[in-house]
Amino acid sequence: MRRPPTPAVAERARSLVTRGGRAAIVGTGEPEPCAPLMHHAWPDGTTDVLLPDDHVLRERARLSIDGLPVMLELTGTTPVPLDEPVRELLWLVGSLHEPDPATGRERALRLAERAPHPNLLDAGLGATLLRLHPSSVVYSDAEGCGPVSPAELAAAEPDPFCRVEQAWLEHLDRAHPEMLCALRRHLPDGLGFTGGRVRPVGVDRFGLRVRVPTRTGTQDVRLAFSTPASTPEQLQVRFAELVGCPRTRSA
Repeated sequence: MRRPPTPAVAERARSLVTRGGRAAIVGTGEPEPCAPLMHHAWPDGTTDVLLPDDHVLRERARLSIDGLPVMLELTGTTPVPLDEPVRELLWLVGSLHEPDPATGRERALRLAERAPHPNLLDAGLGATLLRLHPSSVVYSDAEGCGPVSPAELAAAEPDPFCRVEQAWLEHLDRAHPEMLCALRRHLPDGLGFTGGRVRPVGVDRFGLRVRVPTRTGTQDVRLAFSTPASTPEQLQVRFAELVGCPRTRSA
């Protein structure tokens, strides 16, 4: 059976970087992962993280000449509450550096304009903004896993719906469960679907991803659009085609 088309790994990774996701610094030898006070990933995976001044990783990075080797894990979750909410992971491996005070202040101001966050008010006042420079990147989700270079990540375009899918799918799940029910007719034979509720997991220009209950647990399934969508209007039309209402203009 022909596999539905999917965005390239670099595009899926760039979409996660654009959306944000949860962040944790791991692989440092510390007993617990470190959740920064805030983080912001730039297009090539370079990531600014805000740590308390007294955090052990901040001190280790400050004393390291070549930067502290770390791995930053970005986690993307499903747009609706599910028992297993993690849908994608991005691992950025590189070195964590502490800039000089003047550079740190300049970066904090730049971030305040680009990605406002209340914890940035603590930069220089009990917290320090550090920067991770990635040397390698790996992305993983239910549709595959693969490496992405920082250059490939920066060159990739995020999916056109990556910033709006959360609100769109939340609304679909809450207000239009009957439309999700209509998608059952597209589920592949032999899946073992038990007839329970279909829940949205994600949407991109190629199609919709849903999670369905099966005899062995749950399964994520991609339902392809007839042709890729690039605008909200096209997305509405493609989704209407999937549910069997080609003249419907909104979900």
